[in-house]
Amino acid sequence: MMNSSAFRKTYTRKMAEAVANVARRINATVEEGKDILDLSNCQLISFPDGVFKVLRTVSENIRVITLADNEMKAISSKFFSTFTQLRELDLQGNVLTKLPDTVGEMEHLTSINLANNSFSVFPDKLTEIATLEKIDLEGNSVTEIPLEKLSTMPALKCLNVKSNPLDSNTQSALKCPYKFDILSTSKC
Repeated sequence: MMNSSAFRKTYTRKMAEAVANVARRINATVEEGKDILDLSNCQLISFPDGVFKVLRTVSENIRVITLADNEMKAISSKFFSTFTQLRELDLQGNVLTKLPDTVGEMEHLTSINLANNSFSVFPDKLTEIATLEKIDLEGNSVTEIPLEKLSTMPALKCLNVKSNPLDSNTQSALKCPYKFDILSTSKC
């Protein structure tokens, strides 16, 4: 059995390693001029505010951000107003329940992965993103999907809503033909 002092030291060491890991990945993105920022599996509970300052000079160049498999409960509107050129965003495996309204202002986003989070309501602002081709909401708790709004999205090609407790009206509506593929309990 670990005593509280040993636990505290282990916890502090693990947190320091996590912070150092995030710093290393961010520095590599800045120094190497990468257009990808990968902060997956970093034990993040939110997007670190200090990262905005460090990435200020290169935020326009970043096209892909991966924040998968963290413990994020929320993502700030500042995130979306900072990374305006984002094409792909991977937020799978967190505990998100909603997105800020500023997500609807993303003019270049083509893919968003929200699989295995805690959404109970479809993030409606996604339907305002004209460039969005792929929405992945597999493994959430969404019961209804705004199929009418989705059907007017010009670029949408694929909607993944597998493993969601969709209500019977939504399940029936999913059987209708749409111009995009719907991955649900049945085959598209």
